[in-house]
Amino acid sequence: MNYWLMKTEPETFSWDNLLTEGKTTWDGVRNYAARNHMRAMKKGDKALIYHSVSEKAVVGIAKISKEAFPDPSADDDTWSAVEVVPDKPLKIPVTLDQIKAEKTLKDMMLIRIGRLSVMPVTKAEFDKIVSLGK
Repeated sequence: MNYWLMKTEPETFSWDNLLTEGKTTWDGVRNYAARNHMRAMKKGDKALIYHSVSEKAVVGIAKISKEAFPDPSADDDTWSAVEVVPDKPLKIPVTLDQIKAEKTLKDMMLIRIGRLSVMPVTKAEFDKIVSLGK
């Protein structure tokens, strides 16, 4: 199993939207590195859902339910999408400031390449964030 972090702007699509809908197509990603990470996702992989911009916090855990396919919001096959389903919410959102303050997370891509919307995380990083979220 692999672990990921997927960013979303909660004003556009939030964790609560994912819970309500039960699944979603994660589309609209227009960065080649993020697209390549999505293409590497496997069914059953887990992803931390991160509310960007206004909240800047990890709020829940999703599972990849369908591997990469052509992005239906794109005009060509350059871009990919995946389907995700909610797994469980974090009891306490884990803020970017908390992540930056945690020494064991200092090498996390979220800190080093902050603008990337989809990125891998190590199992240790994933487990630490989940433990911080209780």
